[in-house]
Amino acid sequence: MISYEELNRQNDRITELSNVLITLLKDRSMCTNSACCEIFSTFVEQVKDHLDVIDKNLYGDLLSHADGEVKNVVDNFMSGSQEIRRITNRYIKDWCPNMSADSLSVANHERFYADTEKMFALILERIQDESEKLYPLVRKLRGDMEYAA
Repeated sequence: MISYEELNRQNDRITELSNVLITLLKDRSMCTNSACCEIFSTFVEQVKDHLDVIDKNLYGDLLSHADGEVKNVVDNFMSGSQEIRRITNRYIKDWCPNMSADSLSVANHERFYADTEKMFALILERIQDESEKLYPLVRKLRGDMEYAA
């Protein structure tokens, strides 16, 4: 079982890490800082883990719900998860080909930072949508205010 409290904790942590990283990575010299790279690696792993938890625990019975609007919301969240994974994988391929290294691969810092802002904005928008749309829908349909699944 996964509680809404745990899902919100995961979202809070991802938000905190993105806020720290967007500030650090604005400075070109931070891209070669091993501590910054560790934070970035943690961020990527936590986003992946959170999406996995959502995918495995929240969608199942909602996909077969009789209400077409419910199914549509779930389909949108599922396709959003796929899009975030695709963008994150592309970002890692472009900027972090060796995630275990102590630096990011940044030849063009301006483009790197623009890509970083876009990726973080997408993830933060997803977190907001989960809190405002997905979790309330699941609460309403399952009638459980404590556990999402």
